[in-house]
Amino acid sequence: MTTVRTDDKAIFERRESAARSYCRSFPVVFEKARGATLTGSDGRDYIDFLAGCSSLNYGHNDPDMKAALLDYIAGDGVAHGLDMHTSAKAAFLEAFERIILAPRGMDHRMMFMGPTGANAVEAALKLARKVTGRTNVVAFTNGFHGVTLGALAATGNGYHRGGAGVPLTGVTRMPFEGAMGKDIDTADFLNRMLSEPSSGIEPPAAIILETVQGEGGLNAASREWVRRVAEIARAHGALFIVDDIQAGCGRTGPFFSFEEMGVKPDIVTMAKSLSGFGLPFAALLVKPDYDVFGPAEHNGTFRGNNHAFVTARVALEKFWEEGGFQETVTKRAAYLESRLAKIAERLPAARLKGRGMMLGIDVGSGKLAEEICARCFENGLVIETSGAHDEVVKVLAPLTIDEKTFARGLDILEEAVSEVAQSTRIAAE
Repeated sequence: MTTVRTDDKAIFERRESAARSYCRSFPVVFEKARGATLTGSDGRDYIDFLAGCSSLNYGHNDPDMKAALLDYIAGDGVAHGLDMHTSAKAAFLEAFERIILAPRGMDHRMMFMGPTGANAVEAALKLARKVTGRTNVVAFTNGFHGVTLGALAATGNGYHRGGAGVPLTGVTRMPFEGAMGKDIDTADFLNRMLSEPSSGIEPPAAIILETVQGEGGLNAASREWVRRVAEIARAHGALFIVDDIQAGCGRTGPFFSFEEMGVKPDIVTMAKSLSGFGLPFAALLVKPDYDVFGPAEHNGTFRGNNHAFVTARVALEKFWEEGGFQETVTKRAAYLESRLAKIAERLPAARLKGRGMMLGIDVGSGKLAEEICARCFENGLVIETSGAHDEVVKVLAPLTIDEKTFARGLDILEEAVSEVAQSTRIAAE
């Protein structure tokens, strides 16, 4: 048997598509991971402030999820069952109903499709169009909903839209809160456009939004704005869809990013940390009145990943059955905000963006943000950018990160910002 050197990056250059992206910023062969730490094949540890782009809210290789999954596999548990009934699915659905839905007064049904967030968005848009008989969807500036064609039409990012190769239709773009300056009420603008019969906008099947725009630069919508948009959707006969793929599963504090805003969306898209373990798993939450797809009308070969059902159940029972975890996340978020506020003071015009454990610093320049992240990586911290110009240094540390590791990661970020600020001042002189 041929032995492959795990630290040899030549194979990636030789055989992997040029579409690869994160590895360009982090050119290391990672071999192990635990909690908030990634370990390279050379044995060097890196603190992880990317967390699978919020797919690993509970960290890498949680021991309880891992043990449950190993036991399930060892016992010949069903790995692939299409959408057939399995014991793993039943246990997950019971836990989700008991721990998440019932306490929040939600009677939504769960629909499983393909295993990615984009699959969930595609299903949500199709379902809204079937329910209403309409085709238009309202989405917002800087929104990111995926890169398959239907989801991409709702995505604002010009770079990703440019990769479609065909016209992206069926979506009307409206300004997100604050997109036109703090003095312009964009919810009022949306309502006026939908109310005016000569605005040229077709009545929408749905209005879709993220309460915090993850890839769009951590733009955080206010409670009042989200409530108003939900009311506008209802008034105009459109379904209200919250894309909670990145902002959900505790990332902003509560399990759902919207649950402290006084709204109950008609449809919620979920993926990323839903499995708890980084396994592919996506779902829709759908109000019963709108559960109108016929059998397999929207499907996917890998809908309902049974291994993900196992770990997702453990995540719910371990972190959400009691209220302590959310309280801990709230405390970590307060610490993060205080640290980032001080760090931001080191760069002129820098400002904080986001909410909860979904925070970052807008440094005003993609070049500056890229340099900061590169210096962080040199010193053992994995952290990325977001925003229309990649101008936001985004912290997505695992929600379970221990205080010492969290502090050390933020120390590395502070050192990098200080170095960049110093070099910027020298260059200006």
